[in-house]
Amino acid sequence: MASFVVYVVVNERKLIMISSGAMYLIVKDFDKSVQFYKMLLEREVSAQNMNRFAIFNIDGFRLCIMNGYFDFENPDKVMTKGKVYEEYDDCVKIAEMKNTGKVVINLSTKDLKNEYDRICEIGIGIKITEIRYINARNPYYYFSMKDPDDNTIEITGPYDEMAMGK
Repeated sequence: MASFVVYVVVNERKLIMISSGAMYLIVKDFDKSVQFYKMLLEREVSAQNMNRFAIFNIDGFRLCIMNGYFDFENPDKVMTKGKVYEEYDDCVKIAEMKNTGKVVINLSTKDLKNEYDRICEIGIGIKITEIRYINARNPYYYFSMKDPDDNTIEITGPYDEMAMGK
């Protein structure tokens, strides 16, 4: 199970401050994004709340898709309390913002070449790169692509470049 915990020592006692939760993507087209991630992850949605929120459980990591327009289009189905902070709460504005690519969703596979071929074959790789190599004291192979909202996805895993004639 992929998770993390941050500990803080206070008066010589360990208190758990932060543990893993989920990452969610606020998207323009909920159905298109859910379908994209079903195909990419080769799994069904683990849980879904109407057409508002979908959760993919990936070995303990939860990748969630949030419909950026649901709350605005369905105010009768959403109740909120407390002050509204536009920067965090205006999901329509967030969904329509230009994606600057500052966040990378990193996924791993046991066979990078096979996964690369599968994604190319089913045609979901938007702006897909070739398999590449980087070594900054921790060498690895990877390829990158975009999802329907222009989020960067990096897929890493074992790759035998000698067997591939590179």
